[in-house]
Amino acid sequence: MNVTTDTQAIRLKRPSWKDPRLLIGILLVLVSVAGVITIVGSADRTTEVYAAKQAIEVGQKVTSDNLMTVKVRLDDVESNYVKAHDGLPEGRVALQRIEPQHLVPKRSLATPDSLERKPVAVTLDDPLPTQAVAGSRVDVWVSPPDSRNGFAEPQKVLPAVEISSITPASSALGASRSTVVLVLVNEQQLPRLLGALANKAKVAVVWNPSGSAK
Repeated sequence: MNVTTDTQAIRLKRPSWKDPRLLIGILLVLVSVAGVITIVGSADRTTEVYAAKQAIEVGQKVTSDNLMTVKVRLDDVESNYVKAHDGLPEGRVALQRIEPQHLVPKRSLATPDSLERKPVAVTLDDPLPTQAVAGSRVDVWVSPPDSRNGFAEPQKVLPAVEISSITPASSALGASRSTVVLVLVNEQQLPRLLGALANKAKVAVVWNPSGSAK
C-alpha cells in the first residue's frame, strides 16, 4: 500500500457543497458585501435643499438670487425644508429672518399678505447695546416731549420686538452719529409707536436677552 499516494489523493479531493466550512465562508462573504452596500447607501442618503446666501430679512422677497443649494442629510426632518427638486414657490417672502448659510424652512416662507409684522424705522441718537443686532429682541422706550424739562419720564411701548436690520443714518454733510433701526411691529403695536414718532418723542431701545414680552 502506498501511503503517500493515498494521502495526496485525500488532500486533492474536491470540497463538497455540503461541507459546513464552505457554507460558512460563503455566508460570511455575503454578509460582508451586504454590510458594505448598506454603509455606502446610507452615506449617500443626502438631499439637495435651499440655503440663504446672505441674511434674508422678514418681508424680503425670496428668489433664486438670494439662495443657494446644498446637499445635506436630514433624515426624519427632511419634509420641514424647501427641497431643490421641488422648486422655489413664486412670490414668497420671508416670515422670519433666515441667517446666512442656514437652511430654508418651509414655515419661513409665505405670501406678502400673510405678514403679521411690518418693519418700522426708528432713528436713535444714542449708541445701541452691542448685543442689539439683527434678529435679537429689544424693548422700545419713548419719552414724550415735556415743556418743563425737555422730555417726560420714559415709558415702554413695545416689549420684546425683533430687530430686522440696522443702518447708520446719513446726514447732509455725510457724517452720521445716529442709527436707523427697523423693528418688526404688528398691527396692534403700530399706533403707539407711530404716535410717539409723530410727537417727536425721544426713542431708546433696551436689549431684551430673554425675548419675553413681560
